[in-house]
Amino acid sequence: QLQLVESGGGLVQPGGSLRLSCAASGSTWNSAAIGWFRQAPGLAREGVSCIGRYVGYTNYLDSVKGRFTISRDNVKNMVYLQMDGLKAEDAGVYYCAAYWTVFNSCALASEQYNYWGRGTQVAVSS
Repeated sequence: QLQLVESGGGLVQPGGSLRLSCAASGSTWNSAAIGWFRQAPGLAREGVSCIGRYVGYTNYLDSVKGRFTISRDNVKNMVYLQMDGLKAEDAGVYYCAAYWTVFNSCALASEQYNYWGRGTQVAVSS
């Protein structure tokens, strides 16, 4: 079992930055791929970024490439999403999610993930 808790959301102006954190507790953290998803009102949940079991494999939604950076600290059981150059369309509830894997890879498909946090709200407005 994994428990995931997101933090770091808030209100930011267009062009600003936020750093989201996902704290994990439970067993075998190092065997999990971690993803960040977001959902805006009236829209489907979409995968934003994910990271494999170890540093080195990452994947990003095309619209956030070059602006967002995912990282993980397997000692602290933390995953981070650094979001720079935020746009209005980045707003929504951001969720941290995880699934077990033997591979150092990850998917941006939500159906792959077994464990979810409750989300943190990101608002982008002037």
